[in-house]
Amino acid sequence: MADHIFRQLKTTAFVFRGYNVTNLGRCGDLLNHPRFGSYLLRRLEQCGEIASDVMHRPIDLVRRVSRREETDLESYSDAIALIVAAEMAQVDILRQEYGVILTNAQYLMGYSLGELTALVAADCLTLEDALTIPLALSEDIAKLAPTCTLAVVFSRKATLGAALVNRVCQEICAEGNGLIGISSILSPNSVIVIGEGETTSRLHTRLSELTSDRVYVKKNPHKWPPMHTPIVWRENINSRAALLMSAMKSGFNVPMPPVLSLVTGACSYTDWNVRDLICQWVDKPQNLWGAVYHTLRTGTETIVHLGPEPNIVPATYSRLAENVETQIQASLSTRTLSTLVYRPWLEALIGERAYLLRAPSIKQLTLEDWLLDEAT
Repeated sequence: MADHIFRQLKTTAFVFRGYNVTNLGRCGDLLNHPRFGSYLLRRLEQCGEIASDVMHRPIDLVRRVSRREETDLESYSDAIALIVAAEMAQVDILRQEYGVILTNAQYLMGYSLGELTALVAADCLTLEDALTIPLALSEDIAKLAPTCTLAVVFSRKATLGAALVNRVCQEICAEGNGLIGISSILSPNSVIVIGEGETTSRLHTRLSELTSDRVYVKKNPHKWPPMHTPIVWRENINSRAALLMSAMKSGFNVPMPPVLSLVTGACSYTDWNVRDLICQWVDKPQNLWGAVYHTLRTGTETIVHLGPEPNIVPATYSRLAENVETQIQASLSTRTLSTLVYRPWLEALIGERAYLLRAPSIKQLTLEDWLLDEAT
């Protein structure tokens, strides 16, 4: 499968993961790998040095990975450097060991922190610039987490519009008893919110009163940095990020290949707006659904996931594929339906949503697992 993917880059998107409560993944195994370990070692040392300079304290990523010491909220800055190092090491392996030039790919894409790594891999940002932005603000971002709750808000039957959730979030903020906002749009019927205090419970109550279908709120037991929400305004994270970026030397090249931004859900980066979009990246929701739909609409056939143990993006594609297959199981075969979008006259009749029928045909490859379990 991988050999086929590497020959079909024009229909392949490479996706970089973001921060999670666990971030080591299989880095320990990769570091000890006789063929691939040197690539990860070099990037761990490089990103560790950058992080140490920015944080003004020693950050030894090689030691952390060697000892398989997982990161936590107190080591949020270490996690940032570790994730980017692992992702860039995998980019190096693809290039040096398999001749995969990402410039030839259809898109690069990244969830949260992964978008910054994608901009590095697309030769738009330098590694130093991309790491400095989140690292310099990491301690203040993490400081906001203890009072926050992350929750997935969803409905099983009806559409749960992001516009409605956003409006209710703003109304709750206006009451002055805590900030809350959408952090990610997962699908037309599900979003991730992060809120201070009891705001997620108040959101649940309000939405239940406003919608006829049942609304579910599943609270996550872990504490999360409230990125991509208005909570970062507490520490002026957005304006401080803008000030940091004003001194960046990079960011004046169009990303090659295009970077599919989760700020906009489209390939929006140019040679002049990188700073503007990253400023929005700080406190605006991640439009994952918009990006997923964009890949379906533009003929993406394969998604390659980079980074240690990627989770949210592969789960989103898998869940969408399962839902589509369930919906059409009693009708025509999935293979037949998935080809309808390639016929213009049918597309005009069926409508734009026909692209969703392609979801079951999307192939996914988790690069970390492939390198350790299948690569020869």
